[in-house]
Amino acid sequence: MRKLSSEELNRANLTDIDKQERLPVVILLDNVRSGLNVGSVFRTADAFTIEKIILTGITVQPPHREILKTALGSTESVPWLYNESIVQSIESLKQDQYIIIAIEQTTQSILLSEFHFDRANKYALILGNEVDGVSEDALPMIDKAIEIPQAGIKHSLNVSICGGIIMWEAFRQMGG
Repeated sequence: MRKLSSEELNRANLTDIDKQERLPVVILLDNVRSGLNVGSVFRTADAFTIEKIILTGITVQPPHREILKTALGSTESVPWLYNESIVQSIESLKQDQYIIIAIEQTTQSILLSEFHFDRANKYALILGNEVDGVSEDALPMIDKAIEIPQAGIKHSLNVSICGGIIMWEAFRQMGG
């Protein structure tokens, strides 16, 4: 057994990334404080060919040093934009026919294991603040809420870990 070289992995590079088919998934980062978390989400979004990341509210933006530390160049390979308002971001995505999903524990959330991603649809997945979760302003605008089943005592996951689990499941189900 040996590790595969970069050439053997046959990955896209920055010159042909625009030709690569992307998953019909947008990640909205809603007031995520930590640049390290933001960078981790970028890196995971690159791994699973996520369409775009929208940074909202107090979420830090590239080229912030903490983002660059964990993103490892993925801020160049994943399209992104900043919009101060999560509400305006959701309104715009709804106009473009995205299904808006908060990754949050709510009275109406369904377990991730019960949700089916369909490649015929477009999804916008909201990941909230490390302490407060998804903004109260966003909740009335969502189409669904998904939560990740957990058995421990904390009942919460780091936002970048949560994002990784959700992005992997979307990628897995949609045949990324």
